[in-house]
Amino acid sequence: MLSAEAGCEVWVKHENATPIGAFKVRGGLVRLDRLRRSTPGLRGVISATRGNHGQSIGYAGQAMGIPATIVVPEGNSAEKNRLMEGFGTNLVVYGADFEAARDEAFRLAARDGLTFVHSFHPDLVLGVASWALELFRAAPLLSSLYVPVGLGSGICGAIGVRDLLGLKTEIVGVQSRGADPYARSLAAGHAVVLNRADTLADGIAVRIPDPAALEIIRGGAARIVTVTDTEIAAAIGSFWKATHNLAEGAGAAALAALMKEKGMQAGRRVGVVLSGGNIDLELFRRWVLG
Repeated sequence: MLSAEAGCEVWVKHENATPIGAFKVRGGLVRLDRLRRSTPGLRGVISATRGNHGQSIGYAGQAMGIPATIVVPEGNSAEKNRLMEGFGTNLVVYGADFEAARDEAFRLAARDGLTFVHSFHPDLVLGVASWALELFRAAPLLSSLYVPVGLGSGICGAIGVRDLLGLKTEIVGVQSRGADPYARSLAAGHAVVLNRADTLADGIAVRIPDPAALEIIRGGAARIVTVTDTEIAAAIGSFWKATHNLAEGAGAAALAALMKEKGMQAGRRVGVVLSGGNIDLELFRRWVLG
């Protein structure tokens, strides 16, 4: 059904089926494992998140016996907050957006002697890259692969795997039109910081690009496509009707971008990653069902 709708052969990587319902768990496990091996006397870790990164750190911390504190912005997904607390994290609510929450996490790290876990780090990229490796191994040669871009670990991992395997697949980044600092940065030739991240897709609601991620994306992505919340909502509906999988906003962004570019992908073999399925039920009712 998805192939018929898109006019091409569509392969979906279902990262919504991981223990936390998102691809981020792969990075959290690798990062915390390396931290506990390299940091004698590790007292605990702290990070900031809109949800899936925090769940990955909580899940890994619980598995490894490492106390984890997560700072989330005000108005964050109530269901994601409960999921993080379910993994034993100490949840702190602070600030109007992700960047404000991150600043508070830095302050608490210094005050309490905790190790800050960045949302973009080489260990995280190494871990999350395994989703792309699995897809490239399982799927016949893909012409294109669409990947949602928050801070950029998912797309940077995909670029790295593509290059290591020597494949010709073009990697296409996807951002919300209301939160597109990487798209604007590539167009401008320098980092562009936004005043706000205006999208219901909280997993890609980022307004400040990471410098290291920007350089990898600049060198390895074919382009970045921006999509509206309306287009993302339609893609969530398409996933549900065709596969009976519920995608969160960021998780459906790749399919939304493919549908937007389906004319140029006609007859080709294309991959999309359903990067997460952690959408609030109320948001799903209001946003997708109307």
